Amino acid sequence: MNGPVSYLRTVTLSFFSLVLMAHPISVYAQTAQQIAKKAFPSVVLLVMEDANGQPVSLGSGFFVREGEIASNLHVVEGASRGYAKVVGQTTKYDIEGITGIDPNRDLVILKSSASRALSMSLGNSDAVEVGEPVYAVGNPQGLEGTFSQGIVSSIRKVGSDKLLQITAPISPGSSGGPVLNSKGEVIGVSVATFIGGQNLNFAIPSNYIKALLSKTGAIRPLVTTKAPGKQRSILADLGGRSSEGVTGENFTYDGSVHPTGEYSFSLVNKLREPVILVYCLVVFYDLQGNPIDVAKAFYGPPIAGGLAKRVKGLVDESVEKLNNPTPAFPYVPSPPRRPKGKIEIRVLDFQIAQ
Repeated sequence: MNGPVSYLRTVTLSFFSLVLMAHPISVYAQTAQQIAKKAFPSVVLLVMEDANGQPVSLGSGFFVREGEIASNLHVVEGASRGYAKVVGQTTKYDIEGITGIDPNRDLVILKSSASRALSMSLGNSDAVEVGEPVYAVGNPQGLEGTFSQGIVSSIRKVGSDKLLQITAPISPGSSGGPVLNSKGEVIGVSVATFIGGQNLNFAIPSNYIKALLSKTGAIRPLVTTKAPGKQRSILADLGGRSSEGVTGENFTYDGSVHPTGEYSFSLVNKLREPVILVYCLVVFYDLQGNPIDVAKAFYGPPIAGGLAKRVKGLVDESVEKLNNPTPAFPYVPSPPRRPKGKIEIRVLDFQIAQ
């Protein structure tokens, strides 16, 4: 009696083992709810600023080691300082500098003041297959903790590198966020989208992050994140990153309309689709290159593809002093002329009109 029973158990266990070996994903796969719940404590909103505390960019990132955050280089490029905020939390962690940078693949490792954040597990991006489900986590348009689902639609060759093409939606602000597989492992970093296409989104494979982590070193200032001119980014053949396409041009200034001066400029939509809700900053500098005034500009209505709209605003009297170092009192209107200092128009965000 004991013999047949033991044999039956052996056969049953062996068959079950074969099933596990043939279907490993079914054992380790998690539900979308489980993946989201586990990912959010490790994903951050990145707010990058210039030396004067004015916003330069907004993006996403995720912890890969204690106090270290992976993101896209273009999210922090040109910034002098910034902070990270974990999704769903209020604490802001200063970005202390960078420990690793890969300009060719648009990747950066940032050192933050956070000490107890949970790190995400990096999967093997070489094992990714077309058709498998993926989940993108980030902060599109500043909407914290956005979790979206899709599939791997293609694996693209870009020179000697690879890019993962995915259908999980991403937008400006998603850049630097993790793309996860069904096990909750990071298999990519959201990097770009074809705004003029239909759900054509791209991620940098996670194995490039692993390679960068193996070469990290001492903390360097953020200002060193500017990519050398000779470097060719992995995005070069994709038409640029997701936040490009709307620019501020043709600035004019009229000191005769208002005692403190009125300015206007054109918001140029270089995309094929109409855009709405355009946010930007106008920064005024003195003759020594120091910022003396910052104006916030917003244009809500649609701007058709290939066209432009004028935006008007008023500036502080400090800008007027650039044109009239010794103004007459009472105020004497001056002919329209451009301020002598440099003027910079920064488009921070916009949306594609549905």
